[in-house]
Amino acid sequence: MKNIYKTLIAFIGVLLVSCDGDDVDTRTILAPVSTAEISAPSTGQNVVLDVDKAAEEAFKFTWAPAEYSNSVAVRYTLLIDKKGGDFNAAKILKTTTNSITEVSVLNRELNQAAIDLGGQPEVAADYDVKIASNVSGGFVQISEGLITMTITPYTGRVPYNFVDWYLVGDATVSGWDTNKGNQILFRSGTNANEYKFTGYFAAGAFKLISTPGQWAPSIGIGSGGTIQNRPTENDPDPSNFSIATAGYYTFTVNTTTNLYTLAPYTGPIATYTTVGIIGSSTAGAWNVSTPMIKSSFNPHIWTLGVTSLNDGEMKFRANDAWDVSWGAKTPFSGVNTGDNIPVSKSKYVIYFNDLDGSYLMIPNQ
Repeated sequence: MKNIYKTLIAFIGVLLVSCDGDDVDTRTILAPVSTAEISAPSTGQNVVLDVDKAAEEAFKFTWAPAEYSNSVAVRYTLLIDKKGGDFNAAKILKTTTNSITEVSVLNRELNQAAIDLGGQPEVAADYDVKIASNVSGGFVQISEGLITMTITPYTGRVPYNFVDWYLVGDATVSGWDTNKGNQILFRSGTNANEYKFTGYFAAGAFKLISTPGQWAPSIGIGSGGTIQNRPTENDPDPSNFSIATAGYYTFTVNTTTNLYTLAPYTGPIATYTTVGIIGSSTAGAWNVSTPMIKSSFNPHIWTLGVTSLNDGEMKFRANDAWDVSWGAKTPFSGVNTGDNIPVSKSKYVIYFNDLDGSYLMIPNQ
């Protein structure tokens, strides 16, 4: 969400429909007449937001339309600020176009706005809501009235300032499809620019993509044993990484040094019937594992779809027993050191590699 209040009030509220010098005296002038005013919900609402209902509607906001001197299409912006704030630091809840005068705000949208304004999870606080109108970015009017509501947010988005990279190509599980369960690379827990994947590759070729469903940004082979980044689809397409013989390989890449390695994997290969997550952050606490899904392409890669985790710790373990387990001290990603993984409350997509104990957990799902 962006702070737009200063930008809104900076626009000049006069627009000349015709700029022909010969028509100066006949030009039509558009001017604000009256502000939009929120009619629902009523002021004084008290809402306790629920993470399990994040995608459900919190409120439907409606308002009386703003008036201008001529008939024009109006754009509305629903703004929220801390109670008593001057709206210089307001957050945008929603915008509408084509003079639409109602909008649905989801629990997660209201929650994130409250968190962004300094709200504390599980602590009630008061917020003011206003409606702003504009025409083509100008002629801005801010509602004279406002509504106040009490919001108790849940834990907001967990900061995750990392770039993830995925494999694509006929040597990989997804083939050349950019959005078909592509294998993610495991990121170092101590260097956000180092990535590694140890696992099975079919004979063929592959590249890296960072956004499933898109061919750019992508990474391929450059010159002199380095990688070549392709930021956009208008940039030259680099060469593919090549796998001559199917088998297990370790692929590493550093996006700062632009160096990569691709070599056969010669380490031990153990087979596990099940792998699951367990710990104080998981549904089963330290008593019952939550099972992961084994890859049919590579039986050492395990995944878990959108999963709610609480503040706490967790580990990975094999066969619902403590004979073999993995963990580390770094959140989100790392490689096995035997420690408990720290977890912040959120919903995660989780990846694990039992060959080297690498894991990756992407929050805010």
